[in-house]
Amino acid sequence: MAPRVDEVMKLCCELSANQQIKTAVKGSGKGAAAAGGLAFAGGLIGGPLGIAVGAVGGLLGCWLTSGEFKPLPQIIMELSPPQQQKLYDDVMAVLGDIQWTDVAQLIALVMSNGVLKQQLTAALVGYVTKELQAEVHYMD
Repeated sequence: MAPRVDEVMKLCCELSANQQIKTAVKGSGKGAAAAGGLAFAGGLIGGPLGIAVGAVGGLLGCWLTSGEFKPLPQIIMELSPPQQQKLYDDVMAVLGDIQWTDVAQLIALVMSNGVLKQQLTAALVGYVTKELQAEVHYMD
């Protein structure tokens, strides 16, 4: 991986960790659909036994969605090289002609500039929602 891409990925990790951003993959709806669908079908077919089927559906839903909610820095580090390149391009469109010597200086430049920090967070969230089709959650 090119040094500049690596530095920008580290910046994105630092920025998303600072903002405490987590992502939820849209596929997590599979779990809710499975739980609801099984409870509904169980209620139609088995009446009161539908509660038991609904419990099984809930367990199935839990199993289907396990591991899909992750901190954004983890997601960024797991991106494929083409995905990282796309994120790099998006971030560089915001950074423009800003020059830096190392990742520490880049992070310091961004974190000390509220407007730039906000623009980069928006670019990062836009990338995650559009390219990765994930939901973004901010931790309290």
